[in-house]
Amino acid sequence: MWSGNPKTSHLYIFKNLRMKARGVNIVPSHSAASRIASQSAIISGPNMHQAGTAEEATRGVAVEKLDFMRKWGLNTYKCTKQMISERFGRGSRTVDLELEAQIEVLRDTKRKYENVLRLARALTNHFYSMVQTQHALGDTFADLSQKSPELRDEFGYNAETQKLLCKNGETLLGAINFFVSSINTLVNKTMEDTLLTIKKYEDARLEYDAYRADLEELNLGPRDAVTMARIEAAQQQYQVQKDKYERLRNDVTIKLKFLEENKVKVMHKQLLLFHNAISAYFAGNQQQLEQTLKQFNIKLKPPGADKPSWLEEQ
Repeated sequence: MWSGNPKTSHLYIFKNLRMKARGVNIVPSHSAASRIASQSAIISGPNMHQAGTAEEATRGVAVEKLDFMRKWGLNTYKCTKQMISERFGRGSRTVDLELEAQIEVLRDTKRKYENVLRLARALTNHFYSMVQTQHALGDTFADLSQKSPELRDEFGYNAETQKLLCKNGETLLGAINFFVSSINTLVNKTMEDTLLTIKKYEDARLEYDAYRADLEELNLGPRDAVTMARIEAAQQQYQVQKDKYERLRNDVTIKLKFLEENKVKVMHKQLLLFHNAISAYFAGNQQQLEQTLKQFNIKLKPPGADKPSWLEEQ
């Protein structure tokens, strides 16, 4: 009896072929043929199912990508149309006068603070060069004091003076570098983060106005069944863009408020540091200069650290 085993079915077929080669005609059994066919279907069934699943998955990904590209292209077209309309004065735009004024103040403040940062870095570089020159001059005076007995005291006094100036200069550099680092963080991280949110808000405003204009245009047209369906779809898209625009407008308002508070706090501390350190240095008050660094928790790196900074922020 045939048990449905693939090996048995293959042996059966092989015997038939051998007997046919010897000239013996065998009428194939209908039941055996049906069993062989069902066995083949069982073997090939899972592979066909897997191939079909993979093909469906690939087709689904392709359809999803095409749908995404279609939506992206439509959105880009609407926004470009709105942008051109606004530029040539034919389209209306949503304006929040108070928020727009605050954004413009922020951009102007950032430009001015960038200039302060640029000048403070230039001061650091120039002052570092002066301190290095004082250090070299002090070493030269000290060497000449040893080699010129007749001028030993004079060279010695000048060597000590230059070394003291160099030490105070290194302390002042620590304060200036702390000032520069804090301004850099405020300008290029805190303000920049807020400006990125503003950029998203402005893009959302453009999209909102584009879909609003599209809905207004459809409302002016005929009221047949096809148009009503398009109006309903446009209304849904308009609401999505409106929600996005209002959410980002709220985010910008909150960030501007926190940024202003943080700016005042940071600049109050840094301007006080800068003033006290500069005043103490040029007054020759070494004790006050060192006390200023302790007040703001600034630690100096050991001499010989790479240019230009000997500061460790708290």
